[in-house]
This record gives sequence, C-alpha cells and structure tokens, in this order.
Amino acid sequence: MKIANIIAYVLVILGAVNWGLYGIFNFNLVSLIFGGARAMGAIIVYSVIALASIWLIISPCITNGKLALSR
Repeated sequence: MKIANIIAYVLVILGAVNWGLYGIFNFNLVSLIFGGARAMGAIIVYSVIALASIWLIISPCITNGKLALSR
C-alpha cells in the first residue's frame, strides 16, 4: 500500500505541474509529448493521473484515516 501511495503522489504532482504550465503559460506538456490532447497516449496519461487522485482520496478511508508513506 505504501508503494501505491507514493506512485499516486508522484502522478498527481506531475498532473498538477502540467496543469500549472497550462494555466500560466498555455503550454500542455502531455499534449506536446504525445502529439495532441486527444492522442491515445495523452488520454492514457490523463486517465492514470485521474485514477491516482481517486486512489489518494479513497486510500485513507480504507486504512482508517491513515495515508501510509513511511513505515
């Protein structure tokens, strides 16, 4: 569970950086890498980031309010 939480945090941070770049500079990094916002790779990346954020919301509910990031 600890590894899943760390991976989810990294993915959510990457998603936040991408949206920050888009909001401030109108530059979508994921779209640039995959050749468009609706390219299959971009859709997969956006979906994985969305699932990671949902995991970070649900995980404390499963573990009685604790989000395990260390031992």
